[in-house]
Amino acid sequence: MKNVLTTVLAFLLIASSAMAREICVMQFNVWQEGTMIPGGFDAMADEIARQQPDLVMLSEVRNYRGTRFCDRIVQALAERGYEYHSFYSSDTGLLSRTEVADSATVFPLKDDHGSVYKLVTYIDGRRIAAYTAHFDYQNDTYYEPRGYSGVDWSEIEPVTDEAELMRRNLLSLRDEAAEAAVADIARERDCGSLVFFAGDLNEPSGQDWTEATASTADHRGVVIDWPSVRILREGGLVDAYRQMWPDPLTHPGYTYPSSNPDAEVKRLSWAMKADERDRIDYVFYVPDESLELLRVYIVGPQEDIVRGERTLQEWGKRDIVAPLGIWPSDHRAVVARFNLR
Repeated sequence: MKNVLTTVLAFLLIASSAMAREICVMQFNVWQEGTMIPGGFDAMADEIARQQPDLVMLSEVRNYRGTRFCDRIVQALAERGYEYHSFYSSDTGLLSRTEVADSATVFPLKDDHGSVYKLVTYIDGRRIAAYTAHFDYQNDTYYEPRGYSGVDWSEIEPVTDEAELMRRNLLSLRDEAAEAAVADIARERDCGSLVFFAGDLNEPSGQDWTEATASTADHRGVVIDWPSVRILREGGLVDAYRQMWPDPLTHPGYTYPSSNPDAEVKRLSWAMKADERDRIDYVFYVPDESLELLRVYIVGPQEDIVRGERTLQEWGKRDIVAPLGIWPSDHRAVVARFNLR
């Protein structure tokens, strides 16, 4: 009888494992379509092909000279043996390994103040709503405690008053974009969709600007729950990186500025005398009983830019995957892997 039970349990474990399917989500700021680095476009395609994500959220899509960037990157991936699907968008882009059932503009691009797009697809019969975001880069107030204007990046006297920082920050359209995304996500949740949201939000997280981090990265004692991520969090989304790595001291997860060895430092930093490192690129998801977070990591150069110098941080060895070769961006990419049961 014992042998029979052992056999049955083993069969059930195998069957359960067979029913699980990994979903990989990759967020990638491609720095003006990879044009800032020689060989950047092909390097970008190589990195996406290496990770083989099911969903790719791209920032800084420009469709230069009348081209359709997402069509070009889909073709480049096909040449590498991987089939992807997409649709026309600007500022941000979305790729899916499964066919696109629907797409929509959630927050339209206007005067370069950011955008949000949505793609609907089906994976193993489950409806998936995937969102790509690139929020407004103006009134980037997290620079101001560091002594730089968030409007023109000139040197200023550091601003550390939380109320004043929040007032200035809300002059951007980042909170409006986050609210538009959350409203659309609520409709998708009512439809039973699994939801993934990723992008360069041009704003840090309150989970990274805490009492514990107040003396790090030139925060100058500021503790603030930055509004964009707070709005997403209150809308039911979970920051995958902080879910996997909750301690911002041991795993700061900085995504910008990364030290691209093929670019001059002055092209990588907007605040050359400050420690401007922050985590502004994210993968979020809405928790679901069928979804299990397996792993989150960042991809890109090991070194950071700190006060105009290339600096190697020990923490990077734990959760950064080095590039294949050429790195196309001034940001690092974020990759999250899930089990879909």
